[in-house]
Amino acid sequence: MKVIQLFKNQNSLIKRAAKNDKEAQRQLYEAHAGKMLSVCRQYIKDLQQAEEVMLNGFLKVFLHLKSFKSEGSFEGWIRKIMVRECISFLRSKKDFQFLEDEFSQPEIAETVSSALSAEEIQTLIDELPAGYRMVFVMYAIEGYKHFEIAELLKITEGTSKSQLFKARKILQEKLIAQNAAYGTT
Repeated sequence: MKVIQLFKNQNSLIKRAAKNDKEAQRQLYEAHAGKMLSVCRQYIKDLQQAEEVMLNGFLKVFLHLKSFKSEGSFEGWIRKIMVRECISFLRSKKDFQFLEDEFSQPEIAETVSSALSAEEIQTLIDELPAGYRMVFVMYAIEGYKHFEIAELLKITEGTSKSQLFKARKILQEKLIAQNAAYGTT
C-alpha cells in the first residue's frame, strides 16, 4: 500500500508544482536532485558544471511540467531532460567530436575483471574522449539504443556503434593495465 500512496503523493506534487506551487517544486527537486546530479556528472567531468546543467535541467522540468502526461515514470521523464541538457551543454562547449567511420566490431575479450569502486570507474570514464564518453554513458549506463543515440546526437548509427566500440576498447586497455599494475590479472 505504501507504493500506491507514494505514487498518489507524487502525482499530487506534480500537479501542484505545475501550478507554480513553490513548495511542491522544492519537494520534487529534493526528491530527484541527487540522482539527476549523478546523471549529469556521468556526462560532464567538472562537478560545478554538472550542477549548473542539472539546475538548468530542473528549470526546464518546471517550465514544461504541464506536458508530463503521467505515462511512464516521472523520474525517467526528468532523466531524459537532463541527458538532453547535458548534450546541449557539451555541444555549446564544442567539447566533443565524432569521427564518421563505418563500424566493424572485432571481438573484445570479456574476461577483464577488476574490483574498482564507483569513483574509480567514473574516473576511467572521465578519461575517455568526450564523444566516446557520451556514447558510452548513453548506451551502457542510460540504456539508449544506437538509433536513439544517433538521433539525439545527430550522427549515424554506425558512428554511434564505432564510438561505443572504441570507448569499450580504451576502458578495457586501462583495466588490463591497472590489473597488471596491481598484479590481479
